[in-house]
Amino acid sequence: MNKDLIMGGNLTLSSSYGAVIVTHDISHKTDVSLTAFLLSDNDKVQGDSGIVFYNQPKGPSGVATFHAPYDSGNTKHHKMEFDLSKAPTGITKIAVTLTEDNSTGFTNVKNLRAEIQAGGDVIKLVASTFNNENGIVVCELYLRNGQVKARAIWRGFDSGLDGLCKNYGVEVADSPGQSQVKASQPIQKTFLETPVTTPTKPIEKPMSSINLEKTKGKVNLSKGQKPILIEKTPEITASVSWNTGTDYDIYALVLTKNGKQVDVAMFGANGVPPLSRFDNGAIEHLGDVGRNWSSVKTETIKIRLNDNILAVVPVAYSAQSNGTGSFHRYKVSMCIDNHQGTSVTISSENANKNNRIYTCVPGILLNTPDGVVINAVELYSKPNSENRPKLKIGLDGNVEILMDKGPKNNYK
Repeated sequence: MNKDLIMGGNLTLSSSYGAVIVTHDISHKTDVSLTAFLLSDNDKVQGDSGIVFYNQPKGPSGVATFHAPYDSGNTKHHKMEFDLSKAPTGITKIAVTLTEDNSTGFTNVKNLRAEIQAGGDVIKLVASTFNNENGIVVCELYLRNGQVKARAIWRGFDSGLDGLCKNYGVEVADSPGQSQVKASQPIQKTFLETPVTTPTKPIEKPMSSINLEKTKGKVNLSKGQKPILIEKTPEITASVSWNTGTDYDIYALVLTKNGKQVDVAMFGANGVPPLSRFDNGAIEHLGDVGRNWSSVKTETIKIRLNDNILAVVPVAYSAQSNGTGSFHRYKVSMCIDNHQGTSVTISSENANKNNRIYTCVPGILLNTPDGVVINAVELYSKPNSENRPKLKIGLDGNVEILMDKGPKNNYK
């Protein structure tokens, strides 16, 4: 089987034994090294043997083996063999990484390619585009429910080997002629490969400090607090509520694993038709409540997460035709409920009294193998803007919410 695996995608390997092959053009500007980190369930190395590289080419029990790089024509080849059937107790994952040791960044590494060879299969890892990053997590090989799986990561670090080692609980010390590695004290897990940033004020590594323990019960989450992890249930709802007096609408921006944005909304935008459900009901709008006399009104998006969905961003919107868009005045809030005892409420605490702000993004839901990560971002559009937000996967692997950059909503 030959298969392409895009950033964030995962699949089951047909064999526990195989190799990760990385190739790129040879250049005097760059010096690329391959390193594997042997990780436990908390994504940290267990000791000095937890890093496999040119100075320590064999991992314990033969779980990973480093091969010296070689040149062929204008191409340099790197190889790391793995056999997860030999993984010592406590080792459940191998992170395969690259560093650019001349500090010129991976923007100068041309024709960078990677593939996994296992059981006769060849899985090509579709590379991302990089700028000044000089450290990259290429992929992860891991054990889950008795199966060996692979995930394409392509996450970049500006701090090279130091950044990678800190991420995996390793300290690096340079000594004459060689690099030495030493396991550091456990630090909190870098939970997601795709943290959330915004175009105007990036949230500094918001996913780097998430506690692995799932949150339960009723929770109020505010902008600036650490994201939380909740149980991924067969059906989750995201509901937006507001005090009566105007007519808000909720819609959902869906980012798929291949970077495509799909808008699930009961009304259209410029070049985007209305769409009440997506992916056979994986994301579904439960209907427009319109104007009525109830004291609090609510619209709901139903969410059934699958492997195709990377992120869901519910959006609250009040059209110009409604005459006002004051999220402060009408006390707009969003509640995410997994219907198995956990609900998370994000309120518009930071909204100002401007009546001409029509769009609010309370939070983002990120789909991970371990559960659903919820981050309170509470972003607002510019005054008088009717343009939708736009989602994309950034060069660093982060999910970005770009306010006012999407199509203009149709007049309602």
